[in-house]
Amino acid sequence: MPTPEPATVAADLRTAMGKLARRVKHEDRIPHGQVAVLGVLDRDGAMTTSDLAADQRVRPQSMARAVGLLMEQGLVVRRAHPTDGRKSLVDLSEVGRAALKAERDRRADWLARAIDLELTAVEQQQLAHSVVLMERLAAY
Repeated sequence: MPTPEPATVAADLRTAMGKLARRVKHEDRIPHGQVAVLGVLDRDGAMTTSDLAADQRVRPQSMARAVGLLMEQGLVVRRAHPTDGRKSLVDLSEVGRAALKAERDRRADWLARAIDLELTAVEQQQLAHSVVLMERLAAY
């Protein structure tokens, strides 16, 4: 069997990864946009609403509404900016950190079950090897 062209593999991989990501997101109980904001705060730490908006590529007014909803749910807190009294920082609350962990755990549990039930032992080994390859591509 001939080796497939890299462009074909790239298109197929992008499509498959998109389908898998969408399927895994079905396990979420918090809306995707809110999970995305919580994830950024978890990875990058506290930031202004404007910085969050830029990161998520939305208008500051839209992010302000999203942050307001997250605050109402107790998932984020506001605190004073350490160097600029005119600004405030948004950060994960302990409740938000726990909710984000639960979302991530739910996704991982679903994926682990799917791998166990749908793939043979050989396929599971192939998938494990492909993770290493995808990490290499991500670091390119």
